[in-house]
Amino acid sequence: MPVANLTASWTRLLATERLRRSSQVLNVIDKAVYVFGGEVQPRQPVDNQVDSFSLAPDALKLDTKATPEAPIPRVGSASAVCNSKMYLFSGRGGLDMAPIEEDGALWCYDPAQNSWSQLKPADSSKPYPPARSYHCAASDGQSSLFVHAGCPAKGRLADLWRFDISNLSWTQAADAPAPQRGGASITYSDGKLYRMNGFDGTTEQGGHVDIYDVTSNTWSTESFPADGNAGPEARSVCTLLPIRLQGKTKLITLFGERDPSSLGHAGAGKMLGDVWVYDIGENWWTKVETKGSDELPDPRGWFAADVISGQNGKDSVIVHGGLGENNERLTDAWVLSF
Repeated sequence: MPVANLTASWTRLLATERLRRSSQVLNVIDKAVYVFGGEVQPRQPVDNQVDSFSLAPDALKLDTKATPEAPIPRVGSASAVCNSKMYLFSGRGGLDMAPIEEDGALWCYDPAQNSWSQLKPADSSKPYPPARSYHCAASDGQSSLFVHAGCPAKGRLADLWRFDISNLSWTQAADAPAPQRGGASITYSDGKLYRMNGFDGTTEQGGHVDIYDVTSNTWSTESFPADGNAGPEARSVCTLLPIRLQGKTKLITLFGERDPSSLGHAGAGKMLGDVWVYDIGENWWTKVETKGSDELPDPRGWFAADVISGQNGKDSVIVHGGLGENNERLTDAWVLSF
């Protein structure tokens, strides 16, 4: 049964104008945070520098670095970490903000060397995922990266692709359950991918955790009431992460956009500020009661987040930037600790 009174605390790490943005990517690698891409003004990507800061309490200083081989500036990309490197696929960019077609290539950022490299498929004649934006990505931590759904030049997708880093090859997996969507969230844990939420072009999706078994190449679905009481409301452009709590791996989702703006990508809809934890084995949700030493983060969507691995089986979550309900991009970075 659901855990009663699950509590967590928000702590603001830093807030700086340089970090003002939405639709960026963020990854935690070896106790440091790396941020790339995003936008401040709609459809105007920020530069292609990497911003980073240590998670050590006495080293919260933003470091901004440029490399000559970096990807072109982009928004709505997706990234994942594997073997202490960040991998990035597609996004929107250029003057027309079209999906960036790179013929199946991924970008790899090595923080130890502050260097980018482009990983092209070994066999260019084989199928690869088409360019897209507002997709999602995950890694098994070994040698596989997964790319799912998002928005191509027209419409939305429900496809799932697996990239093998060791042999630089793409494999198309079974499509996820309908509807096609952008702004979905996906994460990996113990041989399975978990997918939630997203926007199908008309409504936000909710009430389902879709589960992909990597070994069998099959999807299954666990349903729940998306009523804000027994489970989180439908939403998009949020996050889904695996987190160790009470000696078990659970899923955590938080924030996101509930009702889209009439201005589409140029506007802000109804933003959420709630936090939910999901028990994978028992299929139930607990709403987390959050507090802060001084204040709480503003509700937001289109932000970036990742897990900070902790000691004694207690992970935490970092949240950065995003779009607030006043349609302004946010500058802050917060940690949620249990």
